[in-house]
Amino acid sequence: MKIDREGQACVLSNDDYSKIRKQIKSKKYKLLLDLAWYTGERWGALVQLRVEDCYNADLSPREYINFRARTRKASPDGKRQTRQVFVHAVLRESLQNYKPESNSPWMFGDRTGDKPITLRWADMILRAAVEKAGLAAKGISTHSTRRSFITKLHRNGTDLYTIKKITGHKDFKALERYVEIDSDRVKGAIAAL
Repeated sequence: MKIDREGQACVLSNDDYSKIRKQIKSKKYKLLLDLAWYTGERWGALVQLRVEDCYNADLSPREYINFRARTRKASPDGKRQTRQVFVHAVLRESLQNYKPESNSPWMFGDRTGDKPITLRWADMILRAAVEKAGLAAKGISTHSTRRSFITKLHRNGTDLYTIKKITGHKDFKALERYVEIDSDRVKGAIAAL
């Protein structure tokens, strides 16, 4: 568990996600949380999304979210790769219900619209919502949505090769740190022998 920004971020339940989302008043920042939840992307890349990465020219949601290579974390070999994530039906609805600010190319523009919000600002929004939801003691951080996304895929039976393809991980060693396996699953696996 993450305590004072040390350790691994908590994996969120669907209920935790709903409680946090209810505490965010702005449609813009609800969408930021939804994008994190349904794509599993790092928040550093999320805050740098452009409108054209999520919407077609007519402002209908794209079939996939486009995370540009330059906004994503580099792999150990120093390379960055573009990642495209298909849009989940719930995320599509969130995108349809949100209208991007017309004066900014950014999905999450700052007050001027000239630049995206900072990761620090996004982190403050999440922390405030977590606090209001009464979940501060759980060790939730911006990385919780990524760990939750990957863990949920694994728990739902998605094989690791597919998860690796979806998340953009280069190797299984890096990916395995994200998958949380609870003791009931371990007991069940042994019992099934």
